[in-house]
Amino acid sequence: MSLPATGAATLAPRRSSRFVAWVRAWRAGLVPFDEVAEEIAGDEEHLVADAPGTWTDVPLGQALPTLAKLSPDEIRLVLPAPGDPRGLPGPGDFTGAALLAGEAVVAGPLGLIPQVRTHTSGSGMTWETVLWRVYPLPADAPRASLLTPGAAEAEAELATALAESTAALTRLDVAQWRPELAGALAALRRPDGTTDLPPGFDPRARRLFARAAVLDRVLALAGESAPGGAVNNYEAQQRDAALRPLTTACRQALVAACNAPLRP
Repeated sequence: MSLPATGAATLAPRRSSRFVAWVRAWRAGLVPFDEVAEEIAGDEEHLVADAPGTWTDVPLGQALPTLAKLSPDEIRLVLPAPGDPRGLPGPGDFTGAALLAGEAVVAGPLGLIPQVRTHTSGSGMTWETVLWRVYPLPADAPRASLLTPGAAEAEAELATALAESTAALTRLDVAQWRPELAGALAALRRPDGTTDLPPGFDPRARRLFARAAVLDRVLALAGESAPGGAVNNYEAQQRDAALRPLTTACRQALVAACNAPLRP
């Protein structure tokens, strides 16, 4: 099956980033509750498992009132990776699941992780739903807000990493085996007058989020195996080494943007 080309770089960002941005804006009184679940889910079906007070999976909109007493600063995005568990509590079920998923939400005493489930009908049609699984967090878990970089710092680190990695990937001639990246990288260079962030985020956070969200998809494409075996193991190792600093900077940029202070 062929991969999408230019449009692939502009797909919706990580589900946890949308969850955090919109729930924080709701808790700050900047968007109405009735809009939050729809903005998070888009055209997907989102359910929640193990929400307090429930006995079965419930629609996202029915589970969100569980977070109604939290302040915006208690709701944080975490994008961990092996060897980089920043923002996670100590060892436990939530930390293990978050490292496996590569994304999570810390919401006061709860942690939430999205899981994509594929279903097949009797006629062979397939569709997906997103299940947010809720985990209780230990009472002594460290506050993720203390480990979040500022937007200015994250923006500078992202710009530096992007310049260095772009030069390295050019030398490796990545575009030869991933032609989709040409359109994706062009999207990064175009000024973006839109944003997926809700009201309350300042221009720096919006700019950082828009750039990092596109770049996140670029990195997903670049990290995939080349079609037709166009890259050998040595070339793949070189590619991964070139992308590693940029991947880390991109994750921290998304975290900084979504966790940025909100303003009326």
